[in-house]
Amino acid sequence: MSAAAEPLRSLLLFGATALAEIVGCYLPWLWINQRAQAWVLLPAAASLALFAWLLTLHPHAAGRVYAAYGGVYIAVAILWLWLIDGLAPDRWDLIGAGIALAGVAVIYFGPRG
Repeated sequence: MSAAAEPLRSLLLFGATALAEIVGCYLPWLWINQRAQAWVLLPAAASLALFAWLLTLHPHAAGRVYAAYGGVYIAVAILWLWLIDGLAPDRWDLIGAGIALAGVAVIYFGPRG
């Protein structure tokens, strides 16, 4: 993979990872709080397993991957708030997500010797 394509691949992988984690946590929330059927716990478990596996696909040290992932998770959670929960993010949500994504860029893509 070219060096120019790695940032896009990494961000897409982080996005998929965040979606897997959110789904894995949202389905049990539906079961507990919205009285969804217990079978939703099966795809929830599969989604959380997928989340853990996706984190292993990054070429960087685990701690750096986890730190950078946290920022992407914040941005995807704000997107979830809007698309799934039906609540439009306010400017503070967007500013916070932007700051988190700036942190991702510094941590994950910063030059290293």
